[in-house]
Amino acid sequence: MRVFESLEAVPAGFGPSAVTIGKFDGVHLGHREVLGRLTAIARERGLHAVAITFDRHPLAYFDPATCPPELVSNRQKLELLATTGLDATVVLPFDASLVSVSAEDYARSILVGALGAKVVLVGADFRFGSGNTGDVPLLVELGERFGFEVEVIEDVAPVGGRRVSSTWIRELLDAGAVENAAELLGHLPTVSGLVVHGYARGRDLGFPTANLAIDAEGRIPADGVYAGWLTDAGVRYPAAISVGDNPTFEGVRKTVEAYVIDRELDLYDHLVDVEFAHRIRGQVAYQGVEPLIAQITWDVERVKELLLASS
Repeated sequence: MRVFESLEAVPAGFGPSAVTIGKFDGVHLGHREVLGRLTAIARERGLHAVAITFDRHPLAYFDPATCPPELVSNRQKLELLATTGLDATVVLPFDASLVSVSAEDYARSILVGALGAKVVLVGADFRFGSGNTGDVPLLVELGERFGFEVEVIEDVAPVGGRRVSSTWIRELLDAGAVENAAELLGHLPTVSGLVVHGYARGRDLGFPTANLAIDAEGRIPADGVYAGWLTDAGVRYPAAISVGDNPTFEGVRKTVEAYVIDRELDLYDHLVDVEFAHRIRGQVAYQGVEPLIAQITWDVERVKELLLASS
């Protein structure tokens, strides 16, 4: 998949294309439904399958105080989009220049001028252009004028009827419900980060952990202990993962720590992915080290059982 960091980076004469537009935070099942339809149309008609996305959530520009935390970083989002069959993704800076573009110019200069759009796929609530003045009926009208078709994709809703959304997935992760979040994402919730030196307490307890830097990418689930996976340089290892302020020791900041099962690896300064598959329990304060070691030993055995059952 080609990545264009701006409209100016798109080669002259690029296209013709089938295009969709969205934040794609998490690249969840709802997004994948749209992207699957987009790539199918593109293959049928000999078009490039192109997604337009943004370098930040629109609320980060309009109202940062109310902007929800992103499920994935831009790097993670592009890696996920690359698995969907897209030919290209255009990442537009969400800034004053973009928000000042009128709906008509959006269709003329971005969709047609830069990408040669022949088909545009959007959701029923799609809005575009300065002041969000553009809606689906206007997009259809502009398509008739500028030579592209518009297809509206219905929301994806699992059993129970609630629309799959990034908001719902954030709620699940904040509750530690990583299994349910994975069902809506279509992939395991993942945090990526550099392994740094921690307090070495895990090593002292007999369970050395890889500690992720505080600027790790991706939405961290609720405090607790999880079964999951650590991937380093393309190799995936089963892991017991702890999230949170360790309540047994004072002065420990919130961390993500992964103990690779039955392997001792030198991971310092490695960029790793930590995937959350199952929640084992919440965080508990223990009266002393011995009860903590006993609990960790039980946690590791439970992680082995769960990962063996799911592998």
